[in-house]
Amino acid sequence: MPSNNRYDVTEWPVGNPAKDIGEVINSIIADVRSRQTATDVDHGGKPGAVIYIPPGDYHLRTQVLIDISFLRIEGSGHGFTSSSIRFNVPEEEWPDLHELWPGGSRVIVDLPAGDGAEESAGAAFLVERSGSPRISSVEFSNFCIDGLHFTADGSGRYPENTYVNGKTGIHVASANDSFRITDMGFVYLENALTIRNADALSIHHNFIAECGSCIELRGWGQASKITDNLVGAGPRGHSIYAENHGGLLVAANNVFPRGASSVHFKGVTRSSVTNNRLHAFYPGMVLLEENSSENLVATNHFLRDHEPWTPFFGVDNGLDDLTGLLSISGNNNSVIGNHFSEVIDSHEIRPAGATPVIIRLRQGAGNFVSTNHVVAMDVDSASSDSCFEAQVDALLATGASDLAVTAVLVDPGSTRNTILDSGSDIQVVADRAANAIRATPTVGF
Repeated sequence: MPSNNRYDVTEWPVGNPAKDIGEVINSIIADVRSRQTATDVDHGGKPGAVIYIPPGDYHLRTQVLIDISFLRIEGSGHGFTSSSIRFNVPEEEWPDLHELWPGGSRVIVDLPAGDGAEESAGAAFLVERSGSPRISSVEFSNFCIDGLHFTADGSGRYPENTYVNGKTGIHVASANDSFRITDMGFVYLENALTIRNADALSIHHNFIAECGSCIELRGWGQASKITDNLVGAGPRGHSIYAENHGGLLVAANNVFPRGASSVHFKGVTRSSVTNNRLHAFYPGMVLLEENSSENLVATNHFLRDHEPWTPFFGVDNGLDDLTGLLSISGNNNSVIGNHFSEVIDSHEIRPAGATPVIIRLRQGAGNFVSTNHVVAMDVDSASSDSCFEAQVDALLATGASDLAVTAVLVDPGSTRNTILDSGSDIQVVADRAANAIRATPTVGF
């Protein structure tokens, strides 16, 4: 028996999805709401619906408002391709490129940019509902949300490299339960995902890159996971950010460089950052701030090197090399079995003449730092006009001289920490009377 709860945007009689898919999806949601009114019919009544977006290009000129549970919007292909590389190729070469734009089931955000408007006003998909219970089980799967262009921001930079356009992919404004964002593509949005007050949220297996900020969990939340994503933000934004969350799992993500941070926690407790590959062009890769406590940071691979691509050469996040690649302000965190590669040009260290810091304990007590491996190399920085070739060449280069670093720096505001086998005696800078320290053995001693 065919279901009347599955919709295809190209077959719906209201609106033209190629011209304004937002109008079409809002009309479909209104139809679901009008048909599914009873809350209890034979132990059911409101099963929700699936809205299908076939492969194609669909402009969105009307914001989609989702206020019903159990809605799944799905497509057939995340469609990501690098708009940043394309926009930085000379325009006279564009006719020779195989593709110019992202593909798959592609939603093009054409909402007007409102000066000074709330972030939610620029969202392609706004999820918002008051009352009880919380809105639940909304899913976005396997389509592309494309902001199309960035705009000038007064910095004098090429507009397509500003990461600014006032556009958001998905903004969840209300408390929510069991949402899923899977197999999606997000590109050229100032904010890809902003989700408030999440419970049991799953952000899994997405491609979220070339966005000002990629994943932001705001307000508060619990028991959520950010797993197996490919992520890369702009130099003023967050790749993965969470505040006031407990039980958050951040695992198996490949975080690209250029974001101001790779993972940034504020007031996050009893959560884990494990088995991620983190790559950054600046210090401050992982920040645990505002009493983030009892978290596990384990078996991650940190790589910090220099920006090799000419259009972004010299751009940074404003932090100096004393910040640390991992910086902690909180209590009873465990930092275990991570690999840190600091591969930088000693002439580029800031402040000049400083010894770069890898792990910094700023505030708190009772943190446990054990068996972390630090590789620090001094290389000649270089740049190239080819993004792909420059980054691959930089990743594969291993010939360099040793670079002196502080493996662990413990500030006076952080005490009663245990630091084991994470740096030689000279590489661990801490008050030995206020912290327990066992240095990594050094060959020949």
